[in-house]
Amino acid sequence: MNKLNRVMLMLIAMAAIMLLAVGIDKGLQRHERKMWEIEREAVYEEARADIASMQANIQTLSEDPEALISYIEENELNYTEKKEVFLEEPDRAEGDGSVSDNEAYKGEAENLVSGNSVPGNLVYGNFVSGNSVSGNSESENSISGNSISGNLEWGSFLPGGLVSGNLLFPGEEREICASYENTMKINRQDKKIIADSEVDFSDCKITCLGDSITAASNLDTIENYQSMSYPSQLGEILGAEEVVNLGIGGSSIGRYWENAFVDRYQEIPEDTDVILVMGGTNDGFCASEKELGSLEKREKDTFTGDLDELLFGLQKDYPDAQIVLITPLPNVLHDLLRKSRDYLLPQSAFVRVMKQLGEEHGIPVIDLYNSNFLDTHDAAVIHALMPDGVHGNKTGYRMLAQHIAAQLILIEEEEGVEAVGE
Repeated sequence: MNKLNRVMLMLIAMAAIMLLAVGIDKGLQRHERKMWEIEREAVYEEARADIASMQANIQTLSEDPEALISYIEENELNYTEKKEVFLEEPDRAEGDGSVSDNEAYKGEAENLVSGNSVPGNLVYGNFVSGNSVSGNSESENSISGNSISGNLEWGSFLPGGLVSGNLLFPGEEREICASYENTMKINRQDKKIIADSEVDFSDCKITCLGDSITAASNLDTIENYQSMSYPSQLGEILGAEEVVNLGIGGSSIGRYWENAFVDRYQEIPEDTDVILVMGGTNDGFCASEKELGSLEKREKDTFTGDLDELLFGLQKDYPDAQIVLITPLPNVLHDLLRKSRDYLLPQSAFVRVMKQLGEEHGIPVIDLYNSNFLDTHDAAVIHALMPDGVHGNKTGYRMLAQHIAAQLILIEEEEGVEAVGE
């Protein structure tokens, strides 16, 4: 009996020691996690302060084009990300792509090819201007008369021409057609799509989830500045019944700061018909590879895990709504910050995750990043449309609203919807 008692006591003691060890280990993990969060928060706040300083500097320089160009050229990072360009042969029923089809734009600096919206995939916003491109490598390509504007995606159609197997750098695309010039072209095309549209949004309720670009908080010194935001102008353009603006300055998709999208999407009204999620800019200002996370693990408190959670939640809680994901605009501030913080990732890393998760969830993606649209690496864009390098002025927000409106129309037309919100 005594022997049995001793054995029992030993087992109890061993169990107690194991539980104590587990408790200590968990306590250490919690302590390490807390210390990491404190350190991370300090890093984020420092990055935010630096961004504010850079914005103020660019805002000052925006009135002096020559000084602004020098500043951008001095601080811009070299781009080393290749993108493969491949286009399929179009159905000739869509038009032969001849320049003679472009009478409406005769006299412009460069003609737009008619029918250049992008069907056939869930990535929108890539327009093509120009005539034909031949050859299968950059060195062999000849561009006759006009240039390619925007970025071409796998499976996109180019009326009247075929490009295959070409590799371009984002910086090289900007050299082919500067972003300001391309933004003007896209805006003309957007206006035409809007004018020609028969999609009815009059019964549609739209909610825009986003950051300061959605909130237009950079204009908060102007009376009634909310009316200048892209959501307000979007509602006006589409004639929507209602638009709810859930933009909060400084917020992000991932849980780096307060007001992460994934923690507040429940504020979206239950009867919303269209949900626009535009983010990734602030994520790029603070997230390292660890915060980006992976598609394999999709852990909480990473960009990938939090975005995946957000999309699951939206589809579960708003099953009847059209959800659209919008990638961030390319901005020069990201380059400036990366020069002093080598742990930061290129914007394209976040864009790739957004596009892949959008595809997995069956959610359309309006790809602003790869559109060469409102790209502040072009000083002319800053001078005329984006005076602090990341936010629009009234005209900049108007063009953004027109572009998103045109893309929503294309999405609805592609899905065969005659009316939205019914």
